[in-house]
Amino acid sequence: MYNLSNDHTGDFTLLGIAGLGQYHVWISIPFCFMYLVAIVGNSILLYLIAVEHSLHAPMFFFLSMLAMTDLILSTTCVPKTLTIFWLGPQKISFPGCLTQLFFLHYSFVLDSAILLAMAFDRYVAICSPLRYTTILTPRTIAKIIVGISFRSFCVIVPCVFLANRLPFCRTRIIPHTYCEHIGVARLACADISINIWYGFGVPIMTVILDVILIAVSYILILCAVFRLPSQGARHKALGTCASHVCVILMFYIPAFFSILAHRFGRNVSRTFHIIFANLYVVVPPALNPIVYGVKTKQIWDKVIHLLCPQRSQ
Repeated sequence: MYNLSNDHTGDFTLLGIAGLGQYHVWISIPFCFMYLVAIVGNSILLYLIAVEHSLHAPMFFFLSMLAMTDLILSTTCVPKTLTIFWLGPQKISFPGCLTQLFFLHYSFVLDSAILLAMAFDRYVAICSPLRYTTILTPRTIAKIIVGISFRSFCVIVPCVFLANRLPFCRTRIIPHTYCEHIGVARLACADISINIWYGFGVPIMTVILDVILIAVSYILILCAVFRLPSQGARHKALGTCASHVCVILMFYIPAFFSILAHRFGRNVSRTFHIIFANLYVVVPPALNPIVYGVKTKQIWDKVIHLLCPQRSQ
């Protein structure tokens, strides 16, 4: 057992991007712009799905959940990051650090689960179109949403307890712009083997399982699409999946690159890793609503009507 009497009373200090302190103000400009795009884009998406009856379909319910999760992901990290860029290194309390840690990793695992649910939605829509409304009933959708939210919570909560149990008797300076599990654990003056094993193994294996199931869904979708008799029907079926595939690639490719670089990239500089980690929490949330808005005609028409009512007429 560790002596925790005075371990968690001090604050941590977030330094920002090591080696680029003099450029923080300039770096903040694109980050602030992308964060505003993420807030506005996802808010418009949520508003349209809420008020437009034609968008009250399973795919758009999952899309609204993705938008909410993206808002949580970006808002958990970016405001503190911008404060560091504008005002210099910032203090964060230990409870505040754990809270940020939880919502960061929870949003990541939940995003992955939502993409899996959306892949299942596309599979049912293309492979069993006549049974779509009977399979994805409101009750079933509610069960899926509760299930993936609960799974993500159960996977990430142990990370918080594993970080909370550690004693911090050396430095409390975090060379990053936000708190993440392994980064906080490495400051501890104790064995962190279980933190490394659980923090890297369990959440990543959960996400890898999602990737495998998504891949299986799209293999079955492609098999069904190529069995369609007309080329027009094939193009229409593939078009309904285009935006989802783009979002999947934007989510998983940088995520796995960042994770693998963090774990195995001995020659990857800390500066590059921190920049990439910050881009990850702001770029997908900013691009997701744009991709769905452009690729999905139903959403695009509603956006045009909302922003330019005279043109839509």
